[in-house]
Amino acid sequence: MSVVEADTVGKSFGRVRVLRDVSLRVAAGEGVAVFGPNGAGKSTLLRLCATLYAPTSGTLALFGERDPTAVRRRIGLLSHQSFLYPDLSARENLAFYARLYGLASPEATADAWLERVGLGASAARPVRVFSRGMEQRLALARTLLHAPELLLLDEPWSALDAAAADLLTDLLRSLRREGRTLLVATHDFERGLAIAERAVILHGGQLVWEAPHGHAASVQAVYRRITGAVAA
Repeated sequence: MSVVEADTVGKSFGRVRVLRDVSLRVAAGEGVAVFGPNGAGKSTLLRLCATLYAPTSGTLALFGERDPTAVRRRIGLLSHQSFLYPDLSARENLAFYARLYGLASPEATADAWLERVGLGASAARPVRVFSRGMEQRLALARTLLHAPELLLLDEPWSALDAAAADLLTDLLRSLRREGRTLLVATHDFERGLAIAERAVILHGGQLVWEAPHGHAASVQAVYRRITGAVAA
C-alpha cells in the first residue's frame, strides 16, 4: 500500500510556484530521503504530506485517503518550528501533547520518551533554558509519542552535536525496523541515506532525479552537477 501517493502535485503561494508537477509514491514501511538546495520545495512537500497545506494542483492521497481529517492522527511532523511551550518543562510539554492525543498515562508516556531521547535528567527544566540541540530532541519526542505510522522529518539532524545526531540516527533506524514510514528532507547525505532505501532530488520545485538506496556517491555527484549548473 502507498502511504504517500502524489500525482503531478503543484503548490503556489500567490504567483509564486513552489512545487511543479511532483509525482512521488512512498510505500508502507519505506524510507525516502529528499535532497535539494534551499528553496527547492522540500519543506513545502513535507507540509503538504502533513496536511498543513492543500495542493494547488494535482492530487495527494495519504494512506489511500484524500480527506486530511481521516489521516492526521497517523502522521508525525518534525519541522523547523518545535511547537513546544517555552515556559513549560520538558515533561509538561510532552504530557500536554499526550493528553491532546488521548493517550493513557500521559506523564508515564512523557517520561519514557524523555529517557529515549536522552533528556531524562532535564525533565523538570523549562524549555526556554534548553540549547537548540536539546529542544530539537524534545521536538522529536513530541513528534513520536503518539506512535505515528508516517514520520515527516525536516532537517532532523539540524543543531545536534555528534552524539545527539548518532542517537537520532539509531532511533530512526529502530523505528524503521518497527515498520514506520519515513520521508526525510535533509542536506546530510550520509545520515539521510543511512535510514532510507531511496533518494530523490528536488530542484526548482520539481522532482528531477531519484535512485534506490545504496548509491550515495551517485546521489552526491548528481546533486553537485545540478547545483553547479545553477551557480554557472
